[in-house]
Amino acid sequence: MEENYAAILIRQKRRPLNVDETDARYPDENEIVVKNVAVSINPIDALMQQGYVTNMTTPGILGVDVAGEVVEVGSQVNRFSVGDRVMGHALRLATDDDRHAAFQNYTVLWSNMASPIPLNLSYEDASTMPLGISTAAAGLFQKNSLNLEPPVSYPPDRDEWVIIAGATGNVGSHGVRLASAAGYKVLGTGSARSFDLARTLGADEMVDYGEKDLAGTLVQRLSGRRVAGAFDASGTKSSIMALANTLAKSQGGKVVSSVSDEYSSRELPRGVRVETILAVDIRLNEVGKRVWEDFLPDALATSKYYIPYPKARVFENGLNVIQAAMDNEDDKATKAPSGQKAVVTLK
Repeated sequence: MEENYAAILIRQKRRPLNVDETDARYPDENEIVVKNVAVSINPIDALMQQGYVTNMTTPGILGVDVAGEVVEVGSQVNRFSVGDRVMGHALRLATDDDRHAAFQNYTVLWSNMASPIPLNLSYEDASTMPLGISTAAAGLFQKNSLNLEPPVSYPPDRDEWVIIAGATGNVGSHGVRLASAAGYKVLGTGSARSFDLARTLGADEMVDYGEKDLAGTLVQRLSGRRVAGAFDASGTKSSIMALANTLAKSQGGKVVSSVSDEYSSRELPRGVRVETILAVDIRLNEVGKRVWEDFLPDALATSKYYIPYPKARVFENGLNVIQAAMDNEDDKATKAPSGQKAVVTLK
């Protein structure tokens, strides 16, 4: 294995990241080592650097989303072989182990949080997907969230609806695709200009999130229909409350799963629960396997899931570019347009 270099956070509230040589990476028995070709930038990366998320040991390495080539396989892994093209969810935020971080030449992935990728899916576009997939899966399929049936290659036609707020965002777009692949009908919220895209992703119906009485409109659309639950991928209090009020007046499930805890439990309607979810949780339960092992490999290979969205907004090549990409994503004036995600190549 070649020398391993990383973009290292020396301590929180310090920038830029320091590119330096670090330890060689080796897998435990249920892990794989990936030589990274592309990594993508997520808001959590800037929040960690800025000190808003404090559960990180420093010096340390950031980064969640990777795509590249398998160079070593753990002794108990039979899903992957050296040379496979893969994407995966790097778990540094859960394990506090720099082996599991993305912003380096070589990343160690848990084998149940990675998937092979087909030749028609570029490393750059693949790198935009892992965290979004895991977050949506956590919101839809965990027992303590919506507890939906898992996605499959040939989904049944279920007579139940799932509401997804932020249906064309980086997370919500995966929520739409996964819920649709599980056979549920999807009622999404988003801007009017995104409705066609949402339907391409798998949404059956859409409502403009700017509606003055969003909950009232959603309730009207769902009249006479059974609702399995609601997934808030937008992370705003107004969205959470609109979904909660919709479920309170609709037939079926009474759980809103959300990427945010920005709500007051005292304001929730009686009988409705909000469950804040974490993407990393699926590594420890059946959801990780059902999505990353059982569903994604075939779905990606047969194009039943893959739509190049969000698209990669590729910065220049190299670990030394990661700080600039993070800064761009943290600046509203330079942030990638809707439907794109900042990606740095490491070729």
